[in-house]
Amino acid sequence: MAYPLRSALFALDAEKAHRAAIRALALWDSIGTVFGSDMVRSPIHLGGLTFPNRIGLAAGLDKDAEAIPGLFALGFGAVEVGTLTPRPQPGNPKPRLFRLAEDEAVINRMGFNNGGIDAALARIAKLKARKGVLGINVGANKDSDDRVADYALGVGKAAAHADYITINVSSPNTPGLRDLQSRPALDELLAASHAARGEVPLFLKVAPDLDRAGLEGAIRAALDNHVDALIVSNTTISRPPLRSAHAGEAGGLSGKPLQELARAKLVEAAEIAAGALPLISAGGIDGPDEAKRRIDAGATLVQIYSALVFKGPGLARAIAKALA
Repeated sequence: MAYPLRSALFALDAEKAHRAAIRALALWDSIGTVFGSDMVRSPIHLGGLTFPNRIGLAAGLDKDAEAIPGLFALGFGAVEVGTLTPRPQPGNPKPRLFRLAEDEAVINRMGFNNGGIDAALARIAKLKARKGVLGINVGANKDSDDRVADYALGVGKAAAHADYITINVSSPNTPGLRDLQSRPALDELLAASHAARGEVPLFLKVAPDLDRAGLEGAIRAALDNHVDALIVSNTTISRPPLRSAHAGEAGGLSGKPLQELARAKLVEAAEIAAGALPLISAGGIDGPDEAKRRIDAGATLVQIYSALVFKGPGLARAIAKALA
């Protein structure tokens, strides 16, 4: 069943609809998130943190930390903002976000568009006590001469404001970024980030397109460099059969068509990590049943994003209740 306002949002260009949703959530916060209900509480521990429940918002929706209280009011136990880069950047040329309604999928080639980490952290600093766990996802500027330094700088700045920090080296929309998922480059990056984080937990987000050897290398690097959890996974550059007219667009695919691949990569990661590294599952989770499958497959927490476009804002609370 379509949620209220879906038709109005779907009548807009996908990126305009995204901006409208963020503005609405920010406005809702400004009037006290009226009619918001209590968060489902079923505490779970990971990385030295206590999460109110198992459902988190993946990075990408609230890139600039504009709507954090409104997102918590939807029932998320954790909200991850970003990806944030040291300097503001406009991202890739538009159009760059495509809604594939027939497939319940999204293709994006946003390119880390954001107003810079300093502006986002200034907003976060003004927030009152938050209801859940706040993650800050950091990346490198597209034109950076030293991407490792970009990550270390981002981690160092985010550490004063975040409950955890995610290293994003898995976006397909910044040329060469995914090369940082491989050793020894990943070891250098994680060592610099570990030195900059202080006591704040550090998570690593990987792509679902890594083969087993690549995934094993990333997990070994994470363990060797004191990473606290692995997020499996980001968007995919692969293309399962799709029906939408936008199927041929370049960029990262998310949503329901990613479901089987993301679940398979979670199983693979669980086999490799063998309990030594907590796992967070993202990609293609579209409801309580799939969320339960991810927990059964070895995830401690789950994250959603694209499914909100098609299932509506009640999805987070529904999943939280099912997993409680």
